Parts: sequence; structure tokens; C-alpha cells
Amino acid sequence: MIRQFYLGALLLGSTISLSASCAGGENNPPVVQATAIQLTPAALTFSPEGGSQQVQLQAPSEWSAFADAEWVAVSPKSSLSPKGTLTVTVAPNTTAGQPRSTTLTVRSGTARQTVSITQSAPEIAAPDPNIPTPEGYALVWQEEFDQTPSADGRPALVNASNWRFENWAPGTVNNELQRYVAGGVLGNDTTAMVKDGALHITLKKRGNEVLSARMNSRESWQYGYVEARIRLPKGKGTWPAFWMMPVDQREGWPACGEIDIMEEVGTNPNYTSSSIHCTAYNHVKGTQKTAERFTAGAEGEYHVYALEWTADYIRTFVDGQPLFYFANDGQRKAATWPFDKPFFVILNLAWGGMWGGMNGVDESALPTTMSVDYVRVFQRR
Repeated sequence: MIRQFYLGALLLGSTISLSASCAGGENNPPVVQATAIQLTPAALTFSPEGGSQQVQLQAPSEWSAFADAEWVAVSPKSSLSPKGTLTVTVAPNTTAGQPRSTTLTVRSGTARQTVSITQSAPEIAAPDPNIPTPEGYALVWQEEFDQTPSADGRPALVNASNWRFENWAPGTVNNELQRYVAGGVLGNDTTAMVKDGALHITLKKRGNEVLSARMNSRESWQYGYVEARIRLPKGKGTWPAFWMMPVDQREGWPACGEIDIMEEVGTNPNYTSSSIHCTAYNHVKGTQKTAERFTAGAEGEYHVYALEWTADYIRTFVDGQPLFYFANDGQRKAATWPFDKPFFVILNLAWGGMWGGMNGVDESALPTTMSVDYVRVFQRR
């Protein structure tokens, strides 16, 4: 009888222990299902002009928020409070005929919820008969540099809705000697201005430094016909360029890819070149793909430099004449063809550096200016 009672107690104890284990404990915590995040509204729609809208948030605990596109800003990005209001700000969409969309994501513990964001695009304007358009293409973006001077006659600054500036110290890249200044303005010195219907990027001395500007288009494109009408500066040490880099540069250079539509160095005046750089082909290895030609009057006169970029090839032109050709090898390898993603346009004027300064620099040439009449982007209809 005693033995039966003892055995029963053991069995009962096992049952109790098993039940406790299933219910949770130090080694077996109970599973807590995530409470859904509530976001109101569930979708946001913006006009081409952009702007800000708010999203009301209810989360089970602290949360974080982020958007998947650089043209969307979210504030605040996180909070310890389960309730909150998100302000979603969208930049202007200046690319005609190209609406865009992305997702806002909120996380709280294991819970996750999204809000869709869409933005319409400006309508494609009727073709300007004064703008020659490559056959099969339509104009989708243009910068004519026709801003009006200020009331007191001072030149206009560059349109900040179309361009962003680098702010770099000397030596940041290629051992170049210039300082790129934000907005093209540093104190009383202006290195990028719009005057007489053209952009002027000027290299100038300021104390012991040489100032300049590097401008990146805020818009980006995958494939198209990109052209600019440019007058190059004079002077040994100058290194003007019209080129493109990808929005996604996480893999670093040269793996991310680079397209040089036009480069020239004042130490070899009027010889303009086009190149591409990638993992397999780049100047560090001495394997870059490039072509160069003497362009009479490039320094001091306007010429048109253009890129035709498709899924199959990259081709450049000077005044409508082919200069450079690089074909996609069809291997689908980023090492030889990383040119299958959006790139943005860059205009800059460097001083010295590994190429521009290969024979030294002549500061008596300063100030000197690179002028750009226009930049236009066309894409297939």
C-alpha cells in the first residue's frame, strides 16, 4: 500500500513537472505571439512636387521605421513609446513620365508592418523642335541652366532640386588637390554659378587652397542617351569630366561600375576620352577600356559629348561622331558588366591628381572655368 502510494506520487509529480515545462519556465519560456502593428493610412500617394504626410502608429512596444528609397525621409526613425506619429517626406520627382514607388517599414519586436508609397511623375512635355532627339528616344530630363540672375545682377546659383554637391577636402580621391565646396559656394567664393544661359564651374585660389565644385544629378536612370554641350577650361593641372556613377555603390569601386562620357586633362590639351571601369577592366589593373581623340577647340569652344547606353552596349560620341564602344559580353557577371542599374550624372572640374597632375600643375592658369550649356537625358519610347 505504501509502495503504491509512493509510485502514484511519483507519477503525479511527473505529470505536474511535465505540465509546468509545457507552460514555460526558465529553460522553456512561453511563446508570445507578436501583436500586430497598426499604421494609418496603409498607403500614401504624392504628387510630382513631393511634400510631407503623416502616418499614425500603434505598436506593441518600442519600434523603428525606415524607407527603402533615398528619395523618402522618415521622422522619427524610432521611439520607445508604442504610440507615435511618423512624418514621411518625399522629394520632388523631376523625371517626366516615370512614376516611382517604395515601401515604408515599421518593426516592433517580431512584428512588422508596411505602408506603400507612390509618387506620380510630371507629364512628358511635347517635344521641343529646337532640341534634336535621337531616333527612337524621348526627352525625359533636362537642365538648360537658364535660371534668372538675382535682382542686383548677381549670377544665379545652381538649381538644388536637380543637383547635389560634394563637400570634399583635398586628396579625397585620385590625389586631387582641389577642395570641392558644398553648394558651389564657400564664403565669398562661388565655384558653381549660372550665367548667360550656362553653368560655370570655376577653379580658383583661396589662400593656400584651390576651390572647385562637383555636382551630382539627383535623378538617376538605367539606360538611355545622355548628352551635354561643354566648353573645357585651359591650363596644366585641369581635369574636367562629364561622367556617371551608380546609385548603389555598396560593393565599392570599381566593382560598382563607372561610365566616363568625357574626360580631358590640361596637360594634354584638346584630347578628349571616354572610358568604362569595373572589376575586370579598370586603370588600377591597367585593363581599362578607353578611347581618346583630338577634339579641335575643345578648350575654349563648345562641343557635344554623348553616351548611348543600352542593355547590350555602351557607346560614346563627340559632336555626333562615334568615339568609344564597349559591348556587354552576355555572361551576366558583374565583374564585366555592372551597368544594369540606375546611374546618376556627374559634372566636375578637378585640379592635379594622378592624371590631371601627372606633369605638375601651373597655378598661373587660375582661375579657369568649365562651362556647360545643357545636360539632357533621353530614353527609349
